[in-house]
This record gives sequence, structure tokens and C-alpha cells, in this order.
Amino acid sequence: EVQLVESGGGLVQAGGSLRLSCAASRFTFDDYAIGWFRQAPGKEREGVSCIASSDGGTYYADSVKGRFTISSDNAKNTVYLQMNSLKPEDTAVYYCAIRQGRRVLDFLEYDYWGQGTQVTVSS
Repeated sequence: EVQLVESGGGLVQAGGSLRLSCAASRFTFDDYAIGWFRQAPGKEREGVSCIASSDGGTYYADSVKGRFTISSDNAKNTVYLQMNSLKPEDTAVYYCAIRQGRRVLDFLEYDYWGQGTQVTVSS
């Protein structure tokens, strides 16, 4: 069974930074994408960013462009989300997920999910 483990969440003041990690294992896809998603209380899960294993291509949600950076270490099967200039509205549970094939930011397209990590940004 595919396994995804997130880490790096926590409490930070507005304007601060956090780096999330997503370690993926037990998958056999040659071509895949890993995405970061978030869900705040009472809101629908939304795509934050994703990266393709084939060429490192990325997508970002408009709300995080210029503040968040996604990167990957394919040798470690780990994807990172560097989050800078955090805002209170970034507060959510952040999940990583993996899908076979091209990168997309639609959470419905992802098959396997991690357990999530809480990010709280205080004002």
C-alpha cells in the first residue's frame, strides 16, 4: 500500500515560515505527481501546489504564488513545501497526495493521501 507521511507543521506568527515534508514510499509509478492540499475548518479541500516527477514541472494556486515553493528530492522520494510570508488565512490541515500521471491541482484526481499536518498562523 502506498504510504505518504507529512511533517513540519506547527504554529507560526504571521509573516513567518515553515517547511513541510512529504515522504512517499511503497509505490511503483514511474511517472507521477505529488501535490499539496489544504483544508480549513468548514471549507472544501483546495489545491496548493504540485510537482511532476518527470520534469519537475509545478503548479501553484494563485493564493500562494510568490510565497510558497514546492521542490522534490527524487532520490529520497520526498517533496517539500517551503512556505514564506505566512498569513492567518493559510491556517489549515495540509495534506500531500500522489497520483500516477501528469500534475494537476484537483484533489479529486489523487489516489493516495497522507494523514495531514496542522499549520496554524497567528495574527
